[in-house]
Order: sequence, then structure tokens, then C-alpha cells
Amino acid sequence: MFSNDKNIETIGQLVETLKHYATLQSEYIKLDVVEKTVRLLTVITMTVIISLLVILMLIYLSFAAASALAPWVGEAVGFLIVAGAYFLLLLLFIIFRKQWIEKPLVKFLASILLS
Repeated sequence: MFSNDKNIETIGQLVETLKHYATLQSEYIKLDVVEKTVRLLTVITMTVIISLLVILMLIYLSFAAASALAPWVGEAVGFLIVAGAYFLLLLLFIIFRKQWIEKPLVKFLASILLS
């Protein structure tokens, strides 16, 4: 009484449309995950490369600074001064790690993963 061929056909079209939508949605989710993974891996790779180059640069600059201080304070004291400067920098990073490292990192990762 309530069903006829047109209603059954409309319901069949609706089911097919929903299946197609579900397929497209799953493909979109897969592509979104791949894109975010690639962006994250790119950032990690660039961070590692830049960090290694900065570390190498700091090693050479540290030796240069210690050698420059050597005529005035002696070689050992020059190296101690440079090491003390790095120790103070380490303390600053420990004290301000939330403001300098954690918060910016959380914001950055959220911008990549939640966009």
C-alpha cells in the first residue's frame, strides 16, 4: 500500500549514493593521513639536517672562541669559559623549556595534524 516501484527505486538510488559517499570519504581520509604524514616527515627530516649543521657550526665556533681567548686567559681557561657559556645556555633552556620548546612544538604539530 505504501510502497511502489518508484519508492523502491528512490531508496535504491539513495543506498547507492550513500555507498559512493562512504567510498569517497574513506579515500579522502587516506589521502589526508598520507599528506599529513609526508608533511610531518619532511619537517622532521629538515629539523635533523639543520640541527646537524648547526651542531657542526657550533663546534667550530667553540674552538675558534676558545682559541681566541687563549692568549689572554690561557688555553684551558678559554675552553672553560666557552663550556661555561654553553652550560648557562643549557640552564636557560631547562628553565624556559615550556615557553621556548613545548608550547611552540605543540602549536606547530597541532597546525599540521589538525588542519
